[in-house]
Amino acid sequence: YGLTLQVLERPDVRVMAEEPLKGAAEEALELYPGVKRALEDGLGLKVAFIPSILLMADTRTFREMAGSDFVVAFALPKDNLMVIDHSRMTLSPFSLGITMKHELCHLLLHHYLRGRRIPRWFEEGIAQWVSEGIGEMIMDYKKPLLNEAVLAGKIIPMSALSDFFPAERASLSLAYEQSRSFVLYMVDRYGLESILDILEWLREGNTWEDAVWGALGISFLDLEDRWRNHLKKRLTWWTYLVNNLYQILFFLAAVASVIGFARAYKRKKAYMREMEEDEETGKQGRSS
Repeated sequence: YGLTLQVLERPDVRVMAEEPLKGAAEEALELYPGVKRALEDGLGLKVAFIPSILLMADTRTFREMAGSDFVVAFALPKDNLMVIDHSRMTLSPFSLGITMKHELCHLLLHHYLRGRRIPRWFEEGIAQWVSEGIGEMIMDYKKPLLNEAVLAGKIIPMSALSDFFPAERASLSLAYEQSRSFVLYMVDRYGLESILDILEWLREGNTWEDAVWGALGISFLDLEDRWRNHLKKRLTWWTYLVNNLYQILFFLAAVASVIGFARAYKRKKAYMREMEEDEETGKQGRSS
């Protein structure tokens, strides 16, 4: 891409940045030790490699590299490289430190598994879990889609998210939400050890189904059914209405405004019609 980069290094990380981002590169270099330590403490795995961080200033070039308009960062495990669109690090809920932690988790998982296959949703769910629920996609966090999908019976089968995520934005957002929800369910129900056990089984070359069975003693289909039932029990129409109270009230207020306008318009039309009739009656009276 013909980028002109500045390079900053320390023994455990290498930061590359486009020329306008020298200050951001220095910030990333300063943040990395804390990010690394927090990830190791949270996941229980060691970062035994030296990652590279590429900070991009040009969003258009970043989107060409990422192949998507919806992500703010991505990881290239073969190169131990994370690429970050720094121009969007000021958009809530993203920050440079959290985004680095998320992408470093992707690199760590692939390094730990030694190139073994990991389901896309499982990898993304773990990365969101360790990075405070933040994904690498710009989503409308005020409008979660998972609750709506549960109520409508439109949950995406997790098997459909094993290799890649949908390209369409709403489906992509739902895929990210489902991934995080499933991993959170596993951690809450079976503990962090369940995640580490599954990773260990995958690391030894076992299939995903065998890894789940070996770590949890149940089939993945049963695990997914339990997660779905958990979502259904947690969510009722009442809780959905409560969670979306402001949106519902806003909608009702808008409907009331439209109805009020229609009634006022109707009264005005009736009044104008009466005025015209009165004028017509007056003219007829004068002419007679």
